[in-house]
Amino acid sequence: MKPQDFTRLTHDKADKWLYHDLTEKVIGAAMEVHRILGNGFLEYVYQEALCYELKISKIPFELQKELDIWYKELLIPRKYTPDLIIEDKVILEIKATTGLTKNDEAQLLNYLKATKNRVGLLLNFGTESLEVKRRIW
Repeated sequence: MKPQDFTRLTHDKADKWLYHDLTEKVIGAAMEVHRILGNGFLEYVYQEALCYELKISKIPFELQKELDIWYKELLIPRKYTPDLIIEDKVILEIKATTGLTKNDEAQLLNYLKATKNRVGLLLNFGTESLEVKRRIW
């Protein structure tokens, strides 16, 4: 193994844990929301309930903060507005569908790449059990 391979391997391993404690707390708050409400509501209901849980858990967040979108060095004139940004570190997208799709995941990864953020959470409250995808770019 070449030294640069080891460095990349170490970096990949470290990336796996990037903001892990924070995302774990957010997922816990989402699980509480799903435990109380179950499935069947529209996204905005889960968003409001999750904001409440984040507030009482003292987890800083911004609701629908506009983020710049980049293509190479070009700043795209329009902004991307995620459902939530947690501690200016994690993009959070909320769904209330019958199941997450590859397109939902691809959209989150594209948002991470285009906004230069590293970690994203995709939460689906529309299923019997909370569906969670944590992605790193």
